[in-house]
Amino acid sequence: MPKKEKVSAGSWVQIYKVILEPGERAPGIPDDTAEVPLEMRINGFLTKTAYIGEECEIETYIGRKHIGTLKKINPSYEHKYGAPIPELQKIGKSLHMILREEVE
Repeated sequence: MPKKEKVSAGSWVQIYKVILEPGERAPGIPDDTAEVPLEMRINGFLTKTAYIGEECEIETYIGRKHIGTLKKINPSYEHKYGAPIPELQKIGKSLHMILREEVE
């Protein structure tokens, strides 16, 4: 059995979670949509050390916390602007806090 990769707290990761199973989806949606689960993939900072494939918690840039299965480390966005730059990730959160203080 392959060894699972350990991911440190604070790492930029992607989690996955099934929000609704096919039988729980709203009535009236197209058949091809109703046959598959409603899935969530969300990026954020890992709050505690975890392993790929394990349930974990992340915190997004705006401070929301989500729980799901750890899928990717340092995921890039699919719009093809390239991999995230770690130094810029920290600046975004700091800037958000500074702007919030200015408003209050």
